[in-house]
Amino acid sequence: MPAARPTAERPATDRPRSHRPQGARSRAKLKQWSGKVTRESNALDLEQGVFTMRNARDIAASLKRSAERSTRRKSAPLQSAMSMLTFYINRAGRNLSESRLRTLEKAKSELRRLFRSEDRS
Repeated sequence: MPAARPTAERPATDRPRSHRPQGARSRAKLKQWSGKVTRESNALDLEQGVFTMRNARDIAASLKRSAERSTRRKSAPLQSAMSMLTFYINRAGRNLSESRLRTLEKAKSELRRLFRSEDRS
């Protein structure tokens, strides 16, 4: 049986390895971070379950309401609402079904339409 080397002489490459694969920790932190942004955004107070609504028009209307009511947003209401929707699609996109992704993409068009119709009034 070979003699164990003292810890002080251990080369840097002999460090104990994590039980997680490379990058797993950063992905876990990213999920926590993006989930927190969606729940506790500093720009918009989102209606609970806004991104799980089935109808694109309902999603767009909720985002529009949130963006117009917010006193903390730093840009125009349309831009704030669109940014939050795009952020959600980009972060959750890997795990969304095709139909869900289609609904969220339609919500973008609906959001633009809602804001355009407001400008005409």
